[in-house]
Amino acid sequence: MEETKKVLFVNSEICPYMAETDLSIVGRHLPQGVQESGKEIRAFMPRYGNINERRNQLHEVIRLSGMNIVINNIDRPLIIKVSSISSARIQVYFIDNEDYFHRKAVYRDDEGNFFTDNDERGIFFARGVLETVKKLRWKPDIVHCQGWISHFLPMYLKKVYHDDPIFSDSKVILSLYDEDSDMIFDPQVRNKLLFGNLKNEDTSIFEPATGINLAKLAITYADGIIMGSKSINSELANYIKNDAKLPVLPYIKIDKEKATYIQEYNNFYDKILASHDL
Repeated sequence: MEETKKVLFVNSEICPYMAETDLSIVGRHLPQGVQESGKEIRAFMPRYGNINERRNQLHEVIRLSGMNIVINNIDRPLIIKVSSISSARIQVYFIDNEDYFHRKAVYRDDEGNFFTDNDERGIFFARGVLETVKKLRWKPDIVHCQGWISHFLPMYLKKVYHDDPIFSDSKVILSLYDEDSDMIFDPQVRNKLLFGNLKNEDTSIFEPATGINLAKLAITYADGIIMGSKSINSELANYIKNDAKLPVLPYIKIDKEKATYIQEYNNFYDKILASHDL
């Protein structure tokens, strides 16, 4: 009997916890559709400060919380919370930390400036997801990353966690969206990224530390690309076309009613898995 395939969703947004966008709609409905197709799923997102915990019935999972993640020589506690979307019969796990995720704004301050610690927030999110999945002892076949804050994860999975039995066979799918192309991170971010056996040359493409180059870093360690927006930054589109040499699923309209994209995404997972089983 064939073993049930498992898909880990690493999302920047999921509605109803966030406002409806293509990202949050996919974050909400894709896991449900993939689960209904017969696969097992787990879904993660950051616990941003604008999420009302009482209204959304978030609660801490004590057995998963408690470890510290060290970034830039500072220990910060990892808190895991969970909430259920009962109509979809799915649970959402939230990565939380008071320093990184309790501010009311998501990525920018009141003046519209990108938070100076967004790099650390993304690193904490990526490592927090991977450590939590290890604690769950749940072995994903596909890890699907959506939204820039998930873009640090492919590198960590392939370079630091690849020998762990939980992740040794995991394939990374990366959805790319028309997100803020003006993102600039702390110039020291490449040093902050270093962890485990990761070396400075592993992140060389992330220089200068822009949102475009972060996406290129994620592509470097991905196994397949999904075009989540009708158009994306031209530099990134050219990089995918000329340098990435990866399977690409072209853009499919995100429609809540027909939800054609769900079946196409699910088929793409199967194609990636089949190509690596040959």
